[in-house]
Amino acid sequence: MHKDWAGPEPERQRTMKEKLYTIPLNDAVNANDECPFCYIERNVEQNLLDYVLGSAASYMESDTRDMTDKYGFCREHIRKMYDYGNTLGNAWILKTHYKKTIAEMQEQFKKYSPRKLSLKEKLAGVEGPSNNIFEWTKKKDCSCYICNRFAEDYKRYMDTFFYLYAEDPEFARKIDEGKGFCLHHFGELCDYAEVHLSEKEKKDFFPKMFELMNRNMERLFEDISWLIEKFDYRNKDADWKNSRDAVGRGMQKLRGSYPADPPYTQKK
Repeated sequence: MHKDWAGPEPERQRTMKEKLYTIPLNDAVNANDECPFCYIERNVEQNLLDYVLGSAASYMESDTRDMTDKYGFCREHIRKMYDYGNTLGNAWILKTHYKKTIAEMQEQFKKYSPRKLSLKEKLAGVEGPSNNIFEWTKKKDCSCYICNRFAEDYKRYMDTFFYLYAEDPEFARKIDEGKGFCLHHFGELCDYAEVHLSEKEKKDFFPKMFELMNRNMERLFEDISWLIEKFDYRNKDADWKNSRDAVGRGMQKLRGSYPADPPYTQKK
């Protein structure tokens, strides 16, 4: 691969196939899902929910709660924590996080000063810098313990993807003949490739990925179109083909995640 891919290169090549990152990535590709990175993201997310709230009771460990207090949880993951169950675990996490948040909030209140805009600025619709309360809450919206933990591993999965795609012909074949990616992860894959592939590698990689995505977006379009046709009484006896779950897969392809999944709950 290109020298900027990651270093030191010799050691990385010797150890890459021994790294655990290849196992979930190969599992995801073999699952023939709409997006292997969605598949990995879901598994990692569920493992983190088990870690934070599961029977191991990590929420009782001070170092875990120090981190959950610091980062909190985004809107999506705090809902998934509620769906997961474990009322006591959620309550403990919320209690100490509230304590820290209240202290921060009171500090922001002390710093507050009214924002001043001239009449000319108001008439012109100038937005400018907001007040400190808004900026503080905005940062809270973007901070999440689970998102941060996944982000730590995500770059490694990207590294592993490009390594296997270059060095493992069977892996590359499965990608080239597979179902592609959701648009969210495809965009990140393209961004990563732009920086870490050589110009020669880009000339090979991007046309293949464009053809792959075009073929699979058209496939989803056809599945959704046939699902609509099945609601026509004239097609009531026709084969469903691959359209039964087309809405869930179609939503995933556009935005990632798994809209059709039931809530992930605590194992009894």
